[in-house]
Amino acid sequence: MRFIGFYDYTVVLTYLSLISSVLGITRAIHGDYKFAIFCLAFSGICDAFDGIVARSKKNRTEDEKAFGIQLDSLCDVVCFGVFPAIICYLLGVRGTLGLILVFFYCLCAVIRLAFFNVLEGKRQQTEGGATKTYRGLPVTSIAFILPLAFWLQFIIPEIAFMVLLHAILLVVGFLFIFDFKFPKLSFKMIIAFSLLLLMTVGAIMAYTRFRIPSPTDQSNPIIEEIVDGIEEFIEESNEDEAA
Repeated sequence: MRFIGFYDYTVVLTYLSLISSVLGITRAIHGDYKFAIFCLAFSGICDAFDGIVARSKKNRTEDEKAFGIQLDSLCDVVCFGVFPAIICYLLGVRGTLGLILVFFYCLCAVIRLAFFNVLEGKRQQTEGGATKTYRGLPVTSIAFILPLAFWLQFIIPEIAFMVLLHAILLVVGFLFIFDFKFPKLSFKMIIAFSLLLLMTVGAIMAYTRFRIPSPTDQSNPIIEEIVDGIEEFIEESNEDEAA
């Protein structure tokens, strides 16, 4: 019995990252946002180390290297493109404005990953090894950014948290496709960031109580807040004139 694909230890972390994200999506749909954030963070840690693990196998064929590049990017589309966008949508990035930002973020992630595949495929044929810089912000960064932002939900007003979520999708998506050199973290820095991420997520899960959002499918909390403020201002102005 034979199967297509390559099966060895070099792809295990990539598969774990995908499984974690799919599990996180199911938990987010059911309102378990803490666990979903944990899954996103775990996927990010797996992705941070999968390249190191893959390069530890010195006798990889060119087909195995190409398969690893494609596999990693395809999984990243789900883990760091679709998954974070779903979390933000379920947390309140709704309405026309929210959907535009969700679409924008996902498109930027896909564009970046497709571009990375083209460049990395060429680079592997000529140079090999690991690169020292990235062009644009790596998609894995959202696995560090969103959990840290999620932690702020417990100490800032709800409307400020909603503004933050919208801003993250816009700014991070833009940085995915903006052409600038982003330094690749050393192994020690990856360890340090992973520990920071684990401590942040651990604190979220252990010591905080999440405020359940309540936006409707058609509403955007930021727009609603602005409209409510305008209506309140008009009512106060009318009362002052009547007095």
